[in-house]
This record gives sequence, C-alpha cells and structure tokens, in this order.
Amino acid sequence: MDGAPSHVDTFDYKPKLSEDDGEPAPRGRGGFGRGRLFGSPFEFSQHGKGGLWISELFPELARHADKLCLLNGMHTDLPNHAQAFLQMHCGLFQFPRPSLGAWVLYGLGSENENLPGFITISPPRNNGGPANYGASFLPAANQATRIGGFGFGSGEQVSNLRNPRRNLTTQRVQLDYVQELNRAASESLGQNPEIEGLISSYELAFRMQREFPAVLSLSEESSATLRLYGIEEPRGGRGGFGPATGGSATFGRQCLLARRLIESGVRFVEVTMGGWDHHRNLTESLASSCAAIDKPIAGLLADLQRRGLLEDTLVLWGGEFGRTPYAQGDGRDHNNKGYTTWMAGGGVKGGIT
Repeated sequence: MDGAPSHVDTFDYKPKLSEDDGEPAPRGRGGFGRGRLFGSPFEFSQHGKGGLWISELFPELARHADKLCLLNGMHTDLPNHAQAFLQMHCGLFQFPRPSLGAWVLYGLGSENENLPGFITISPPRNNGGPANYGASFLPAANQATRIGGFGFGSGEQVSNLRNPRRNLTTQRVQLDYVQELNRAASESLGQNPEIEGLISSYELAFRMQREFPAVLSLSEESSATLRLYGIEEPRGGRGGFGPATGGSATFGRQCLLARRLIESGVRFVEVTMGGWDHHRNLTESLASSCAAIDKPIAGLLADLQRRGLLEDTLVLWGGEFGRTPYAQGDGRDHNNKGYTTWMAGGGVKGGIT
C-alpha cells in the first residue's frame, strides 16, 4: 500500500487515543510532542474466534479475521517514503540489495518455465523505482517482470508479446541467430552475467507467447468470481469488463490476476495500490482507499482457500510505515516507529495479534 496507511485507523486499536482526543500530544521520541491527539473517527469491533480488533473500514476482510496474523510492532529506519519503501522491499535502502521477490525466486525457483517466476503489478515509478523488484547482485533472471496498472482483462497487458510479422517458426530462426551473437559476446567478455541474463530473458519471452495471454485474460472467470473480487458488469468481447459502480474494480482485477498467476506457477506476485499518504482529509480519503481494496482482498483470500491454494500461499499486506496519533490538520503525519503489517495463509497462525 504505497503511501503508508494509517494503522491506528485500520488494524491497531487504540481506545486510549480516542479517550484523549484533542489533548496535547505527549513529548517523546518519534516526532511526537507537536499538535493534538487525534482519536480515530472510525469504530473498531472484534471479529472471529480470536477477537481481532478491526476497523469498520474493512467489513469484508473482517469476515476472514481468523486467517489474519496482525503484526503491530513494525518499524523502519526513516519516515520518508522513498527510503522506507525501498527498505520494505530490500531490507535496507543505503546500498543495492536484491528484493524480497528476487530472493524467493532465487531460493525456490520457478514452477512454470513458460512464465516469469516473479511478477509485479502496478509498481510505483518513484519511491525506489525498479530497485523495489530488482535482483541486484543475484542473477538477472530473478528480477521481476513488470505489468502496468491499466487495461486488465483484455489479455494484452504485456506489450510486444506477439510478433505480428513472423510466425513462431520464423521467429525461432531469427532468435537463434540473435542468441548466437549474444553468446559469442558473452564468451568474449568472460561469461558476462548481464548478457547471460539477456539471453535468458529472450528465451522466456519467446516461451511466454504460448501461455501468458491466456493467463492474463479474465474472460473465462465466472460472474460469481468477478463479484467476489468486486469486479462488476462483465461485457462481451475479448474478456473485458465494463466500468464498475464502486471503486474496487481496478484493484479487484489485479488481485484476480494475481490468483491466476499463482495458480499457473508464478512463484512471487506483488500488487501495489498508491494513494495512502493521508496528510489531509483523512476521514474521507482513507475510507475511499479502504473501500477500493476491502472486497478484492477478501475475495482473494476466499478464492485461494476454496481452490486449496491458501495453505501454500503466504499473503502479506502492508505499507512502508504508519501514521502519527496526533493530527496534522485533518490528517496524520508519518510514523515509522510502530505500524501494522498482516499475514495470512502459508501456514501462518491466524486470529492473533
């Protein structure tokens, strides 16, 4: 969640903060001691057998409370978006390091040789940029394949996936010639890792033409599944979807695509949604952001479970840091000293904080 969602309004229940609403913020570490305390404008209630405290902003996700493990003690070094976002992905921001997805792919390998093992959907162009899904000193084949954030459902989200001028046979002849030149260049440089990564990427791109378009198309998903993810009004023609009445359609398509990728053997998938930097207009803006992800994420958890995938798939949710307990006008400032990430599936014990 790019921009840092407010933990004290979503998953970290602070009843004392509501009691002290309007009082001067106590002085201390973490930039506190300025402004007045801001009790959450949203109601919290307990859910599931474990009694997890979850905000009213997540009515659909709250139904899955017993799947969730809430980690409220997360912290990062700096309360700046770019550094914290990069540290969230790579462990630190001062030096180049492989991203989490690259490490997972490097350690576990891919389950489908015709698809990338690591895919990132709608990553931000700033806040660390490509380093958030890069391989750094690991082999280049472990970096992510990036898919943009728009046009989901058409089956053609990856540009240049097909060659309109050549069939697969003639394209293979052309590629063999190019690869021969690449291998010669690599050998002349002493097995250059960058060229070796390029050779691998060309071969993967060639294989992807057969399988990837079908994986990216949502045309065969049932109307019940589309509703489950908050995708509304399916229409005819190459698997596209009409505009939804709510704000969950775009993120819903991305979560559904993530499930299809996982189901097809992609090892690591990340879906990013921006717009969580709520310095102003917190009540309205945070409610809008949560409404856009609540049904899609709940649908993803339910869909993974009913397909027998959740026990083997770890779902991680979080942002780069949290928000302050004091007000910044009608919003909240950055807080890197304590915030929430949650996990579900993958053998994690649910229903606990």
